[in-house]
Amino acid sequence: MTDAPRTPGTVAVPGALLSFDVVGDLADATPESPPLVLAGSPMDSTGFGSLASRLDGRVLVLTDPRNVGRSTREDDTAAVTPEQHAEDLHALVQALGVGPVDLFASSGAAVNALFLVAAHPDDVRILVAHEPPMAPLLPDGAAIGRACDELVAAYDTAGIGPGMARFISLVMHRGEWTGDEPVPDPAVFGLPTEDDGSRNDGLMANMRGEGCTRVPDLEAVRAAPTRVVLGVGEESGGPEDGEIAGRAGYAVARELGVEPVVFPGGHNGFLGGEYGQTGKPDEFAARLREVLATR
Repeated sequence: MTDAPRTPGTVAVPGALLSFDVVGDLADATPESPPLVLAGSPMDSTGFGSLASRLDGRVLVLTDPRNVGRSTREDDTAAVTPEQHAEDLHALVQALGVGPVDLFASSGAAVNALFLVAAHPDDVRILVAHEPPMAPLLPDGAAIGRACDELVAAYDTAGIGPGMARFISLVMHRGEWTGDEPVPDPAVFGLPTEDDGSRNDGLMANMRGEGCTRVPDLEAVRAAPTRVVLGVGEESGGPEDGEIAGRAGYAVARELGVEPVVFPGGHNGFLGGEYGQTGKPDEFAARLREVLATR
C-alpha cells in the first residue's frame, strides 16, 4: 500500500500524547474488512514498514506507543504498565471511530493487546498476538521475573548498556532460564559501556512496569467476542526448547484453548531490514493475510 495516502493523527491520553498514521482512507473500511492496527511495544511504527507495504487492500493504522517514536509522555522515566498500554490502544480505537478493528500485535504489544481484549472486549474483531512474552505462564516464570528485576536494577545503576545486555541475553536464551546464566558484557552486543545518565528508555519503562511478568484476566479474554490467534515463529523454537517469547506464545494458546499459528521467521519475522534485521516479510505477510481471512 505504498501509494495509499498516509494521514497522521494524535490521541491525548492521561499523561501522554500518542501519535499514529492511517494508511488509506478510514471511509473504505467495512465490518468485513475493518482497519488493521499494527502495534509494537517498545517498537514504534517504523518497524512495520516492510509488513505494511505487503498488506495492500487493507486500511492500516500504524501506532507509536507512549514514550516511543513520535509519542510522548509527561514523565518519560516512569514505569508503563500493560494496563496503561491497553488503555492507550482503547483510546486509539475510540478515536478512529470505526471499531471494532483488527489488530496485529507483536511482542510486548501482544501482551498489551490481550489486556485490551480483557478490559474492552468490543474493541477488536480479530487479534493476532505474535509471541507475547508472558513469562508467568512458563515453568521458569519466577526465574525469568527475577531476571527482569535484575536487568532493570542494572539499568538504574549503570545505564542502558548493562541493562540492555541482560535483556538481550534473556530474550535470546533457549529453553529453561535457571538464573545461573553468566552476566553478559555489553561490548559483546555492541552496546555502550559508559553511562550517559539517561533513564528514559522505552523498553526499560515497560520492564519497570512488569510488561513481561503480568497476565490479564484470561477468563475475560476467553469470553470476549474477539477471535484471538496466537502466533509463534517457526524459527523461535518449540514450547519447551524455544526462546521465552515463543514458548510463552504456546503457553498463552494453551491457556486460551486455541491452536497456535506458526508464522514464518522468528520473533522478527515481519522485518525487512528495519533495525538491521531481515526476517521473511513476504511469507509473513501472506500468513497474516491468510489468518485474517479465516472465518
